[in-house]
Amino acid sequence: MKLVRYGNPGKEKPGLVDAEGKLRDLSAVVKDIGPAQLGDAALAKIAKLNPAKLPLVKGKPRMGSPVANVGKFIAIGLNYADHAAESGLPIPAEPVVFMKATSCIQGPNDPVMLPKGSKKTDWEVELGVVIGTQARYVSQKDALNFVAGYCTINDVSEREFQIERGGTWDKGKGCDTFGPLGPWLVTRDEVPNPQKLSMWLDVNGKRVQTGNTKTMIFSVAKIVSYVSQFMTLMPGDVITTGTPPGVGLGMKPPVFLKKGDTMALGIEGLGEQHQVVVPFKL
Repeated sequence: MKLVRYGNPGKEKPGLVDAEGKLRDLSAVVKDIGPAQLGDAALAKIAKLNPAKLPLVKGKPRMGSPVANVGKFIAIGLNYADHAAESGLPIPAEPVVFMKATSCIQGPNDPVMLPKGSKKTDWEVELGVVIGTQARYVSQKDALNFVAGYCTINDVSEREFQIERGGTWDKGKGCDTFGPLGPWLVTRDEVPNPQKLSMWLDVNGKRVQTGNTKTMIFSVAKIVSYVSQFMTLMPGDVITTGTPPGVGLGMKPPVFLKKGDTMALGIEGLGEQHQVVVPFKL
C-alpha cells in the first residue's frame, strides 16, 4: 500500500494511493497515519479494504509527511563508502547515529527554508525507514519484521552548523524544513528488498546524485537491529539511512543551496519530492 496524509499543514487527512495512482480518502476508516496505524494488525485491516469503494479525492491537494506524530527522527551518517570518501572521512566501523529534530519534518513538496545565517545548506537523498512495532534488542535476522514501511527523505543539512560550530552534527540537521518526508509511506510488503532501490537527486534540473541502496555499508536490517541496542524504537519512529555521493559539500569547489534553487529527488517505488529553496523567515 501507498499511504499518505494530504491537506493543509496541521489539518492533514489520511489517504491511500490506489493501483491507478488515484488518491482515496481514509478518514472514515482511520483517524490518521501515525503510531497507532502502523502495526501489522492495523495495516492488515487497511489492506483488506476495496480502494474503489473509498471516496476519491479531487484535484491535487498538498501532501504532508506520510507519518504523523513521529516520536524520534534518527539518522545514520556516512553509510555509503563513496560518500564518506567525498566527505574526507573514513568508512565507519559501526553505524554513525545522530538525531534530526522532529520539528524539521514537513511535506515532500513544501519549500526548504535557508536557516538564519546559513552559508552551506546542502542536499541528501535518503531511504527512510518507518518503525511499525516496538523494537528493543532485536536481531538482524528479525529486524525487518519491525518495519511498517519505507519513504523518500531529503536529509537537508547545513554543513557549517554541522561541522564547524563544535559539538555534534545535530545542530546542522534539524533546522526548520530540513526533513521533507514522502510523498508516500510504502508498506514493507511492497518493498521485498530494501537493499535494491535506485535513488537520485537533481538541483536546478541537473543530476547530482545517482545511487542505489545496494551500496550501503550497513543494511536496513543491520541499522534497525543496531539502533535498537541503544534506544527502544517505537511505532512511528523514522530512521533515515544515509546518502550516496554527489552532495554539494563533496564538489570541487563545494556548491551549496541558495534562494530560488530547486531540488527534485526520488527513490525507486517510493515516489518523488520537489522543493524550492526560500530565504529565512520567522
